[in-house]
Amino acid sequence: MAALHISLLLQLFFCFVFSLPTGRNSICGYKSCPATKPSMLNVHLVPHTHDDVGWLKTVDQYYYGDRNNIQHAGVQYILDSVIDQLQKDPARRFIYVETAFFYRWWKQQSQDTRRIVTQLVNEGRLEFINGGWCMSDEATTHYSAVIDQMTLGLRFLNDTFGECGRPRVAWHIDPFGHAREHASIFAQMGYDGFFFGRLDYQDKARRMKTKEMEMLWRASESLTPPLADLFTGVLPNGYNPPEGFCWDQLCSDAPIRDDPDLEDYNVDEIVQKFLNASYKQATFYKTNHIIMTMGSDFQYENANLWYKNLDKLIKYVNALQAKGSKVNVLYSTPSCYLQELNLANLTWPLKTDDFFPYADDAHDFWTGYFTSRPALKLYERLSNSRLQTCNQLEVLGGPKSTSGPFGEGDSDTMKRAMGVAQHHDAVSGTEKQHVAYDYARRLATGWAHCEVLVGNSLAVLSGSEAPRVFCENLNISVCPLTESSHKFSMNVYNPLGRTVSWPVRLPVNGSMYSVTDANGKAVDSQVVPLSKSTQEVRRNRGYAKGELVFQVEAPPLGYSTYIISMVQDEPPASSSKPTATRSIQNKFLKVTFDDSTGLLSSLTNLETQQTIRLTQNFYWYNASAGNNKESTQPSGAYIFRPNSSDPFVINNTAEIQIATVSNVVQEVTQWFSPWVSQVVRLYKDRRELELEWTVGPVPVSDGLGKEVITRLDTDIESSGYFYTDSNGREVLERRKDYRPTWDLKQTEPVAGNYYPINSRAYIKDDKRQLTVVTDRSQGASSIYNGSLEIMLHRRLLYDDFRGVGEPLSEPGDFLHGLVARGRLLLTLTPPDMAADVHRPLAQGMVLQPLLSFQDGTPAANTKLEFSGLQAALPPAVHLLTLSQWDKDSVLIRLEHQYQAKESKTHSQPVTVNLQKLFSTLEVLGASEMSLGANQWKDDMNRLQWNTEKNSKPLPLSAREPSPWEVTLKPMEIRTFLLRVRQL
Repeated sequence: MAALHISLLLQLFFCFVFSLPTGRNSICGYKSCPATKPSMLNVHLVPHTHDDVGWLKTVDQYYYGDRNNIQHAGVQYILDSVIDQLQKDPARRFIYVETAFFYRWWKQQSQDTRRIVTQLVNEGRLEFINGGWCMSDEATTHYSAVIDQMTLGLRFLNDTFGECGRPRVAWHIDPFGHAREHASIFAQMGYDGFFFGRLDYQDKARRMKTKEMEMLWRASESLTPPLADLFTGVLPNGYNPPEGFCWDQLCSDAPIRDDPDLEDYNVDEIVQKFLNASYKQATFYKTNHIIMTMGSDFQYENANLWYKNLDKLIKYVNALQAKGSKVNVLYSTPSCYLQELNLANLTWPLKTDDFFPYADDAHDFWTGYFTSRPALKLYERLSNSRLQTCNQLEVLGGPKSTSGPFGEGDSDTMKRAMGVAQHHDAVSGTEKQHVAYDYARRLATGWAHCEVLVGNSLAVLSGSEAPRVFCENLNISVCPLTESSHKFSMNVYNPLGRTVSWPVRLPVNGSMYSVTDANGKAVDSQVVPLSKSTQEVRRNRGYAKGELVFQVEAPPLGYSTYIISMVQDEPPASSSKPTATRSIQNKFLKVTFDDSTGLLSSLTNLETQQTIRLTQNFYWYNASAGNNKESTQPSGAYIFRPNSSDPFVINNTAEIQIATVSNVVQEVTQWFSPWVSQVVRLYKDRRELELEWTVGPVPVSDGLGKEVITRLDTDIESSGYFYTDSNGREVLERRKDYRPTWDLKQTEPVAGNYYPINSRAYIKDDKRQLTVVTDRSQGASSIYNGSLEIMLHRRLLYDDFRGVGEPLSEPGDFLHGLVARGRLLLTLTPPDMAADVHRPLAQGMVLQPLLSFQDGTPAANTKLEFSGLQAALPPAVHLLTLSQWDKDSVLIRLEHQYQAKESKTHSQPVTVNLQKLFSTLEVLGASEMSLGANQWKDDMNRLQWNTEKNSKPLPLSAREPSPWEVTLKPMEIRTFLLRVRQL
């Protein structure tokens, strides 16, 4: 009872610090919605602007209105103008979406302006919709980064406006396809509905015909309905106004000329045109309410133009009601429209799959961006891992983390940079080249701030204030300290809640080294020669002759220290001579190579005695070319359109240049061409095969754009089925030339079968499953039975006419074309055991250990090992979030990382005790929150919907036996605000 009393007191305490009061006269939310007329067709006009946080211009250029020669857009002027116009008529409404822009605008406003804006919000006249830092992409984002960017935006709105700042509706009007996991996230964040603008043209035609443009999306096969159910609506015109009704300064439609004494009086014409558009739209929807989006990209910079004409439109259309018209037009918002749909109490169709892939015409599949800008996609993924480490160490290291021996550090800069990077023209790879550079620069700046914080925290935890080095270029074997030092220490921080074993490769110049762990125990190590591709990629940025390879182990949410000493300083032996090898193996896996081709030929799981025929090679699709969309739709940043279904093989044989066999690692280097190579690796005691590929610069001097894939061909009887993850979480079944929702007329046999993968894809039959875990988001498909192909790189010569206005041809460091490098991890298991391997493997790829180095030997009082947890978390539990919330509280998310029924062992409820989690923190109280951390869980009260397969509302959850006991069911994420004290 004492513990429960503390928890209740804590919640009362949190209530005072968590949100601002909305004011006595607040009538925001559904209470602020305008009256409608039940006997009429109600047309909800939604004034809005769609403000990309980077696309053709950088986020700064868009905000300030700079470089208008590229695109006329200035977000600060939009907000200035809208706030001015809203004050002139209480009936007017406006919605705003991108918190990244609003945040910087708000910081520049006077107190008088802030009071005006707060009143508009409290009266529901200015309403925030979606509310994330950006409108995230749905194909190429990882769920953890999506949750973080949503939390960042929602917290700012809550801290600034309280309950009236809380969005009720998710709004993804521009992303190019829609992921089921995103819908699940929105539902768990407490949203009542979701509206989007883009879906496949065939799907849209069918839905318009059957009046299924609005539906209930059941977004999880594991969570009990309606936890992940989300009402979803497809907007009629994308996110634009009906044709002829755009009154922005960027448009050329005729204004309403309503003086009958002047020339070109057009009220009757415009009113009739509007009535026709309204009646036509109403034929596609089920209720007597329809929504019209009155705005578009960066509109309302001169809001007077829009509102003056909308005022007239409402006046003259509604005036016809006196003559028998049954159309009622009103200013509205998406949430007010949603409320009317809910009040209609209809039965809605059920959706259980997703909205990928998206095509806007027969040969225009938006599946290229799944892979576009592969280096940026990897950098974003690594930055997410670094941000989680930064957040954790801020908590574990205490106040000195942000102000310590290495200076002032913070995690906020990285949070904002990652928030912007989730935008649907950022990590998607669909921005102009200079904008891509800007996103990368922001991530680098964010890490520079985090690097100071991490250094301070590790100094606190280890007791060592010696200078600490973070090597940013280990992927190309560059690290000045390890290349030059004869003795140094390496700190391995593990951000996962379980002990992790990880292979480390350090660039060195000696031929033999001694490696000891935190307990002084010798660790097996091996110096292997650098591959030719690594030497070419790094150019003059490093001088290491080899790589020191060894396995490290780090405790949960903690670090371990390794001491590395050079024993022999002669250069390591190097060899680039072709060598023959037939197989490599460890105690878990065996890989064979074909003697005549040098290609992989089989993969065997020695534990289960399973073998598959496995051939892997690299190919490229010839990208369709064209200077205008009407003649031939070309491939571009968005569109994947090969001009043939048969890719060109880069080489039928692979030259094996280096074969290394040791007790640490066995690896074979395959050379396919001057611009494609691969290292096949088996590390000691690992159950996965690593394929490290290097592709680029992709040659285009022949005038042919190329879309490069690797294809795995097996004898698995997959029967046209394959499986891809949704934003890194639940896995969806795919089937070649098929859509669960409608009868597909396939027009692009390759591009029309591509799907996004964020962390994994697999094929299987009754007995065998081949799973591929990726290090970034990519496009994948299974075109042939038993095959799995993944697109690795794209270099194109034409724009695809979707707005970006330049070909996707990244120059790379040396202006000859981008070189991309990455890793694929392959596992072979029985299907019912696969998740036990690929779930932790994928989490380990997403949240990688952070390595830091100190020259010399650690001082005698240095703490060489540390864990922030009292014990490792159960295998099914993932620590998704640990972040400082304010001075005395931290935000924590615990996640069950297995789907229902996918694991015999782990797809069961599991319980964790919050008070027994941390080794350095005393948990004084806990209050559960929504997934977005902007509502108390007990206050969540979502709208209920009827569907064809209805489910009764969930009963109130039974109280856990202890306020500290948290039970997680498969795929459940639970969010808590903990009041803590440093021990």
